[in-house]
Amino acid sequence: MTGLAPSPAPSRSRIRWEIAIVLALGLGQSAVYAIVQFAYRLTDSTPLADQTTTLNPSRSDREIFDLIYQVLSIGFSLVPVLLVCFLLWQTSRPHLGRLGLDGTRFGRDTAKGVLLVLAIGIPGLGLYLVGRALGLFVAVNPAGLDAYWWTVPVLLLSAARAALQEEFVVLGYLFARLRELGWSPWVIIVTTSALRASYHLYQGPGAFIGNFAMGLLFGWLFQRSGRLLPFLVAHFAIDATVFVGYPWAAATWPELFGLPV
Repeated sequence: MTGLAPSPAPSRSRIRWEIAIVLALGLGQSAVYAIVQFAYRLTDSTPLADQTTTLNPSRSDREIFDLIYQVLSIGFSLVPVLLVCFLLWQTSRPHLGRLGLDGTRFGRDTAKGVLLVLAIGIPGLGLYLVGRALGLFVAVNPAGLDAYWWTVPVLLLSAARAALQEEFVVLGYLFARLRELGWSPWVIIVTTSALRASYHLYQGPGAFIGNFAMGLLFGWLFQRSGRLLPFLVAHFAIDATVFVGYPWAAATWPELFGLPV
């Protein structure tokens, strides 16, 4: 009995449509909204430096429904991650090898992620402070939730959602598919960095610059290593620190966050 013939490789046209659909379901959609919101901010009578954005807003004035909405939002936003895993799944091990995950060297990859936190987190905070002083950032409130028993777990889940959604799609998926289209490494790195920067534009031009620079570093390192876990660890650690540590930081330095002293 003969085995089934392997499926033919997708055509270039099909890959382009696939990329468009994946982005339209998540980060591409976010980029479009961020660009529109940035235009709105620029044309608003309030100066950019006096505007505020909230990253994890409350979704209901009733605690139980706020929790339900938060969990549903996080869960559904991970659908593009499941989609790219489905699209690039390999029948042989490692199943997610094309996304840069093979289940090996967990400790070493985690350590590299921690080093990335130090390399990006501290300069990123410095960029934010300088950008706020120059009016390039709006005041960012990373944790708009009220203080409930579930607030910290939900903020950690939100940080995990951001890391999974962005790195699986921007690094793992797009690098794999754009290589199949014959794009050169640096064209892929610059293009994905521009995408990463664009969906952060709602925070102001400073956020675009900072995330573009981070995208270049992430893309260059991922191109060299082909391993996704360090970037998942770094992204989660940075966002978790910002989301959970915000109440203390805002109380300590309220002027940096656009809050009354």
